[in-house]
Amino acid sequence: MLDILAITGPIYLAIALGYATTRWGVFARADMRVFGKFTLYLALPALLFNALSQRSVAEILNGQYLLAYALSTLVVMGAALTWTRKVQRRSLSYSSMMVMGMTCPNSGFVGFPIILLTLGPVAGVALALNMVVENLLLIPMLLAVADSDGGAPGQWRKALQQTLIGLVKNPMIIGIAAGFLFSWSGVHIPTPLSRTVTLFAQASGALSLFVIGGSLVGLQVQGLKGPVTLIALGKLIVHPLVMLVTLWWLVPVDDPALRMAALITAALPMLGIYTILSQRHGHEATSAAALLVTTVCSFFTLSGLLWVLQHVTL
Repeated sequence: MLDILAITGPIYLAIALGYATTRWGVFARADMRVFGKFTLYLALPALLFNALSQRSVAEILNGQYLLAYALSTLVVMGAALTWTRKVQRRSLSYSSMMVMGMTCPNSGFVGFPIILLTLGPVAGVALALNMVVENLLLIPMLLAVADSDGGAPGQWRKALQQTLIGLVKNPMIIGIAAGFLFSWSGVHIPTPLSRTVTLFAQASGALSLFVIGGSLVGLQVQGLKGPVTLIALGKLIVHPLVMLVTLWWLVPVDDPALRMAALITAALPMLGIYTILSQRHGHEATSAAALLVTTVCSFFTLSGLLWVLQHVTL
């Protein structure tokens, strides 16, 4: 078990350090937005570009992984949306927010460091494939559903169109596209520029985890036990179980490292901007509480999953 803690320990210690230094006033919570913006606009795009540009297109475009990730997540999404709408009688926007918490993982800030420490270089490919599914399918779909709540018929189409247009300016999508372009063309960037990109890419790991910790300061859980528990169970238990079933019987990914990466991805806590995306519909209190609880609990669930993966072959 000590070797598992050697993987998850540094990840969550970095998160704890971000929380502690922000809680003690060394940094302001607003500083986390600046650090986060640096990570999203520079460090993670550089990481994605490096991961893709240095590999062949055949190695990167793993259709099995994309299908397994998309299919398992859409199954959870459909079931969770049906439950929150039909059983709990929640609004469409509230249901979409809850489903986002259950299905959209923190692939960049938490997933990449864990997969890198566990599986090595395949982490970059897994991150890029995750970003494709999350940014081109999952997040736009859920935002479009939420934005259509209470709107005119067909409002969801306009919301989806606006979301997709916004993706064109997404720096991570730009990093993925540029990486694919250089991989396909076989062109190598000059050494000084390559080393500069690598410097920014190396900054993504520790800083992204630090931002997660600092962003948790001030979040409250009181009075939200029911929905927070449901979201946490959906994200940390249901999503990875559905992914496991998908990998075993529906879409068996050939590459064993990518199979493990897919399962780890499904078991991650939700994306770091979850609360921000929920603010537009006034659900930030629930999403913030769910982010706090799920991130803390994921230390134990992820450690347990990694222990199982050490002793069981997928």
